[in-house]
Amino acid sequence: MPANPTAAELLATVEASPRAVGVHDRAAWVGLFAENGSVEDPVGSRPHIGRAAIERFYDTFIAPNGIAFDVTNDVVCGMTVFRDLTIATTMGSNDPATGVTLHVPMHLRYDLAESDGVLKIRALRAHWELPGMIAQLMGSGVQGLVAGAKLGPQLIANQGVGGAIGFMRGMRSVGANGKQAAGRLLDAVGRSEIGNVRADLAPVPRLDWATDGAMSLEDFITRAKGLRWTKLIAAGRTVTATVETRDGRGIAELDFTDRGARIEAVRIFVPPS
Repeated sequence: MPANPTAAELLATVEASPRAVGVHDRAAWVGLFAENGSVEDPVGSRPHIGRAAIERFYDTFIAPNGIAFDVTNDVVCGMTVFRDLTIATTMGSNDPATGVTLHVPMHLRYDLAESDGVLKIRALRAHWELPGMIAQLMGSGVQGLVAGAKLGPQLIANQGVGGAIGFMRGMRSVGANGKQAAGRLLDAVGRSEIGNVRADLAPVPRLDWATDGAMSLEDFITRAKGLRWTKLIAAGRTVTATVETRDGRGIAELDFTDRGARIEAVRIFVPPS
């Protein structure tokens, strides 16, 4: 593997993940991760760090279910691949009584690293809304109720009580207020309204564009002129959005302060210009 892998090589590593999921190849999927790799799924829940924890994640959330990936766009930015997609999960796909299918909009971030000449996944962070998924499950009739009743014991059996509590931390997010603030800020950025941008930012925010690194607010707004957004997702203290920019289609990632009052970091992932 060259020191500077190409976009095609990064994408090939990422594509191996849904391929392994689709055929339920546990060893292949877990083997894609670096030795101390992590899975945070959904963002805001307790991360699964290291091989043993990632194996338990697979056994809990992948092995019992059928999972299909409908990817609409991939953004390769440095050593990160950000996927814009919807995942269709058929709960307990081997059991007709619980085979309800849930469609979950998602932004899926893969941070990659080279290890002994091989590209590995250093961190996988899945931005999706757990409260919406649970509402969809509970609204799916008898099949949804049966699948929901099985999920709790499944969680505890594989993750323990602490792991189940850690997963349910994903219920907490900046929610609708955070999505409104993120949309408002992105609108103001696209219109170059520097005063309105400052209104939602923390006093010393970090602003990053593609691989250019941190920049001033003035330079960031100049770069983002004309930006438009769709598909806001609130997970944990982060809101992600699909964006259209002069550099191409990408994904914005906005991090909020601990109390969710202001936005402390904005990163725009687009193909490098």
